[in-house]
Amino acid sequence: MLQLFGYWRSSASYRVRIVMQLKGLDYEHRPVNLRQGEQREKAYSRINPQGLVPFLIDGDVQFGQSVAIMEYLDETYPAYPLMPSAAQARARVRQIVNMIACDTHPLDNLRVLNYLEQELGQGKAQRDTWYRHWIDETFTALEQLLMTTAGVYCVGNEVTLADCMLVPQVYNARRYDMTLDDYPTIARIVANCEQLQAFIKAAPEQQPDAQA
Repeated sequence: MLQLFGYWRSSASYRVRIVMQLKGLDYEHRPVNLRQGEQREKAYSRINPQGLVPFLIDGDVQFGQSVAIMEYLDETYPAYPLMPSAAQARARVRQIVNMIACDTHPLDNLRVLNYLEQELGQGKAQRDTWYRHWIDETFTALEQLLMTTAGVYCVGNEVTLADCMLVPQVYNARRYDMTLDDYPTIARIVANCEQLQAFIKAAPEQQPDAQA
């Protein structure tokens, strides 16, 4: 059985869970509590020296990084394909994926936020302002892009990896009291996704390690 090391509120883990639910894949959930520092303990570092989540084990195949895992699952388990067949549409999906994975998530990652507070002496208000700024930067551009690519979902009328990326990022934005009032296209797409059972089952609060 597939094993997925992750944390319930990690948006990167959330992305992968959505893909696994869409594809109907059974997997063993292996929680790594980021708040308690389990990612830095020897037991986990032996599995994943980078000390991040998610991390996937599929038999002899073992690797981390959420986008790599998502693409691997889509190529290895072709039921419910998550990339369009047309080259231009695939490029649009990759563009959206990278806007979130490369331009937003690294700046708002937990370890970056902790560094801002613990090493640079920034208070919670400054940290939260930083967080919201970088989401706004991406969402402003993404809203304009989605106005040209979206149907029911980010690219057309079928769920793609772009949607699997967008929903967890919006979840993070809401945690920091951001609204989507300025991003009606993003709000509409996320609302459509959140009606699907795969997205419901993958939600952070539905995970066995979820904490109040």
